[in-house]
Amino acid sequence: MAYLPQSVHWQFAGLVLGFIGWITTASVSGVNDWRIWYVDNETVITGGFAWVGVWRVCFNSHILDSAEICKSISLTDSFTPPEIAAAQVLCMVAVGVGVVAILVAGHALRNAIFGANNRQVRWNFVMAGSLFWLTAACSLVPVFWNMNSVLANLTIDFPPDFYLPSAPVKQEVGPGIGIGISSGCLLIVSGLLLTCYRYPKTKMPKSGETEHFDNNPRDEGFLGVINESMDEGMINPVYESEKL
Repeated sequence: MAYLPQSVHWQFAGLVLGFIGWITTASVSGVNDWRIWYVDNETVITGGFAWVGVWRVCFNSHILDSAEICKSISLTDSFTPPEIAAAQVLCMVAVGVGVVAILVAGHALRNAIFGANNRQVRWNFVMAGSLFWLTAACSLVPVFWNMNSVLANLTIDFPPDFYLPSAPVKQEVGPGIGIGISSGCLLIVSGLLLTCYRYPKTKMPKSGETEHFDNNPRDEGFLGVINESMDEGMINPVYESEKL
């Protein structure tokens, strides 16, 4: 039989990739640079650009109280666009599902190493891989939705205290979207590595090896012992002839 820890090295790699993808997904949901907005008025916004994230908007200013001004975006705000509202919800769901996926994958690895039930181990790996795919879906849907909004140059009706116009001069895709796509790809690869698990099969001896074992008298087992004891208990024919 194959050595079990060696049979799950791809699944161990999948768990590591899934953990990295989950950490990246949780981190990217908090960054501010999903979108980069460029504006005409540089009186308040220094440099003429601002960073729009999932949870807040930030820009630099030399006029206001601090050098960096950040305004929060809430799910209940009337100006929050649907792609940002969906990103707030789905990113939190992705973090929670990712935690469950990591726990299930770790449990499956433990069972595989210690030789637990074959069917149970297989289903645990399939469940872990499916949960990582669900995490990837919850992460990639808001990422691509926001990227589409940037490419279409959609507007956001910010309130006056945000100091941002509803329509920017232009928009650019920020690093946050690129990191989100990378984390989603890691989660997809992790799910593939986990679901491709196959329990190691017992290696059958070759025909030459079988003959070698058959010719070895030490492998006769219990029947060989019986035959040997029967040979030792046979009556001596010379003794019988002397009696006659």
